Amino acid sequence: LSSAASDVYKRQFQEYIMNIVNKDSKNTFTRMCIGEAIIKLLKDTDFDKIRITSVAKCAGVSRITFYKYYESIHDALCDYLNIIIIEYLEECANTPENGSFLDYSHILFALEFFNRYKDYFLTLSRCGLHSILINSINNFMSEHFTNPKNYSEYRLYCYSGGLLNTFLKWEENGCDCDAGEIARTLEELYS
Repeated sequence: LSSAASDVYKRQFQEYIMNIVNKDSKNTFTRMCIGEAIIKLLKDTDFDKIRITSVAKCAGVSRITFYKYYESIHDALCDYLNIIIIEYLEECANTPENGSFLDYSHILFALEFFNRYKDYFLTLSRCGLHSILINSINNFMSEHFTNPKNYSEYRLYCYSGGLLNTFLKWEENGCDCDAGEIARTLEELYS
């Protein structure tokens, strides 16, 4: 992309993300509490054995509140990832030095950002719930990036899926190498 096209894309992206964030900010705290409660319960309980009553109690909400937002525990875990992704996109929009999502600085930012939520990602991975991660990311991409202006749809999916898989392996290995090294490798791969 040319510098001018990149600037236009970034400005459009920032406006778009702020629109998503503003629409989604209502009740985020309660939804995050529910997601965090499920993650806490998954550490000691199989996914199929977790009950909504236990989630509500752990989250400090009523069952009615749970059902106000979700039909199932699965839905709550998917929504929790959507909240994380929206926070990520909001920070991206407010960090102009990140450049294109394929640039080293942006990939490094992504790895460091998602590291904040490593407990969520690692817990779902350990429980064999990878489908929640990839399906949530794919659904988010199809809902919010159906007509990317400057990137192929498949390139966006390749990037998000590849980044997720690389991030999970890095976390599973105890962050055994520098995030910058991984970002350089991915930038070379995607360029």
